[in-house]
Amino acid sequence: MQDFGIDYVEMYVGNLEVAAFGWVDKYAFAVAGSGGSAEHRSIALRQGPMTLVLAEPTSDRHPAAAYLQTHGDGVADIALRTSDVAAAFEAAVRAGAEPVREPERHEEAYGPVVTATIGGFGDVVHTLVQRDGPPAGLPPGFTAAPAADDHDPGDVDLLGIDHFAVCVDAGDLGPTVAYYERALGFRQIFEEHIVVGAQAMNSTVVQDASGAVTLTLLEPDRRADPGQIDEFVKDHHGPGVQHIAFNSDDAVRTVRELSRRGVEFLKTPATYYDLLGERITLRTHTLDDLRATNLLADEDHGGQMFQIFTASTHPRRTLFFEIIERQGAETFGSSNIKALYEAVELERTGQSELGPARR
Repeated sequence: MQDFGIDYVEMYVGNLEVAAFGWVDKYAFAVAGSGGSAEHRSIALRQGPMTLVLAEPTSDRHPAAAYLQTHGDGVADIALRTSDVAAAFEAAVRAGAEPVREPERHEEAYGPVVTATIGGFGDVVHTLVQRDGPPAGLPPGFTAAPAADDHDPGDVDLLGIDHFAVCVDAGDLGPTVAYYERALGFRQIFEEHIVVGAQAMNSTVVQDASGAVTLTLLEPDRRADPGQIDEFVKDHHGPGVQHIAFNSDDAVRTVRELSRRGVEFLKTPATYYDLLGERITLRTHTLDDLRATNLLADEDHGGQMFQIFTASTHPRRTLFFEIIERQGAETFGSSNIKALYEAVELERTGQSELGPARR
């Protein structure tokens, strides 16, 4: 069983300059390099250990053209770093993975790189990457921008990718989980059934053996009313990445800085914080800090966590991002979904506290 890591994430975009400017100006990424071909243009952005590749097609022959026509801007490739691409590719294909590109060796200035690509979920693929040079190297064929090495993101300071949230069609959760277990040796680490009013969803979290790559897989519950997962699959025209969660070691500081830079976050009803003290005894951040930044708090057997979602700027509202700070917590904030729903109900009905029948 091989360990994996996230080598880079590639997004297909309709306007390369606009997309790159947003990540640099609002999220404090630095331009790390550029690449492309006769059929596309690409920019690599970096912050800390993360590399984000943006690709815009210049020809209908490039796969980004069809992707954008179907889905709009979105995550197209979650590239997985591994110590042996040939072995990982062979094992995955033998287990039923779609072979997209056979293993190929690239001679780069910083050392040889071996890549291969397999299918993932929907139109998202996984490029397998084996590096004998620096682990933070660029994708093959890119020209480096040296200024990125000295980049200081300031108070944004995103530490890495905590997880990807992936929406699939109703009935496809089990087969998708089984695929990642069989083809890439992932294991299930968490599962739950979430009910929010008349809506419901099923969630299973899978993770590679090293714990470095985490997918939170979500499907709508057919027995309940249509909800946000149904809407994503409909508007995205199929399964895909709903959001990327970025780690922070101080979510209050990070959210304040991102807000100052122009990132918009979802607003949390005031009643959420009126009820929060009944659920959690805060250990670090104050209730006033959370209220001021709209951060949500949750707790599990491992500790506490703080999280917030950005307001989607996608024309289809199918992609957004999350900031998450883990203080030992290992789960994914499911209590917040129910707590937010209850808080919204209190606000909607004008109640100031829970009535006797709801305690």
